[in-house]
Amino acid sequence: MSTIVPRAPLPLDTRGRWQRVRGPVLLAVAVLAASVLLHVRDPHRSGSWGFCPWLVLTGTYCPGCGGLRAVNDLTHGDLLEAASSNLLFVGALPLLVAGWARVTWQRWWGRATGIGSRAQVALACGSLTAALAFAVLRNTPAGAWLAP
Repeated sequence: MSTIVPRAPLPLDTRGRWQRVRGPVLLAVAVLAASVLLHVRDPHRSGSWGFCPWLVLTGTYCPGCGGLRAVNDLTHGDLLEAASSNLLFVGALPLLVAGWARVTWQRWWGRATGIGSRAQVALACGSLTAALAFAVLRNTPAGAWLAP
């Protein structure tokens, strides 16, 4: 029987605060800029942002189909319409924001702990499984209500 040894926290990051939080802040600025663009140029108009290559090639919806419309709906404060465009994205958004906030908070105080490689693999496998299940379900008659 193996014993689980807790990981020691990473040493205190001595870089300046701006250097530590620069990545998460720049990510937030990029997401905000993309959201503003999606608010201004409505993706509900067919072809206004191009077409999904997966949808064009296969005729089926990918897990991301409706994501741009969902962001546009969220910028207009319409949560239900956003969920009808892409429920997976809207459902994952609180988790993504929480992860971003956690990383930013840890970097702000210089005590980033990170997550272990097993947790990273489990998170990646879980995310891919959820996206694949969502893509399959939204393309079946039973899951037609998930289509954008």
